[in-house]
Amino acid sequence: MLYSREVLEEIVKIAREFNLIIFADEIYDRLVMDGKKHISIASLAPDVFCVTFSGLSKSHMIAGFRIGWMSLSGDKSKARDYIMGLNMLSNMRLCSNVPAQSIIQTALGGYQSVEKYLEPGGRVYEQREYCYNALQEMDGVSVERPDAAFYMFVKLDPDRYNIHDDEQFALDLLRDQKLLIVHGKGFNWQTPGYFRVVYLPRLQTLRDAMSKLSNFLSYYRQ
Repeated sequence: MLYSREVLEEIVKIAREFNLIIFADEIYDRLVMDGKKHISIASLAPDVFCVTFSGLSKSHMIAGFRIGWMSLSGDKSKARDYIMGLNMLSNMRLCSNVPAQSIIQTALGGYQSVEKYLEPGGRVYEQREYCYNALQEMDGVSVERPDAAFYMFVKLDPDRYNIHDDEQFALDLLRDQKLLIVHGKGFNWQTPGYFRVVYLPRLQTLRDAMSKLSNFLSYYRQ
């Protein structure tokens, strides 16, 4: 989900009213499709203390490097103890991955090849479109087209499939079709009948997966 400026401004308003810290996970900020633009919530809240998380593992598809950072902005006077704790932790416990850190400047400032993946004809864009269309064609399945990143949260019709335990659904699918999904409760979504699809694999892999899922749903009822 790509949050609109209006939604972000409402979050800032609540944080301002109740003197809250805003923690913003923006690791997917460069992976936005359909001509839409990401807005960093910190840019809308110069007077509110914000901690913004980002990194290269997702945006530049180099997951093994695990390079990330946190940016502190806004009114830091309200978070002196918190900042002191961060500095203490980083000095005592966090070891810098210096070889990996050396690529940050080039990755952020150089040619952004990932942008081509997100345009029509690009790998990530086409994989999203394929999965969305394939899921839409399955009876009793509904899904929203995501604005960014690599994931879809899928809903199964509770009447058609009688899902009362989505973890059991994930295990049944794995045992029957050797296809692994993450059940909704894995994301603290307690209403049964939801699961997540990752559309980062290549198209042929996704075609095989969607074929297995469609076949399974043609006869499955919990």
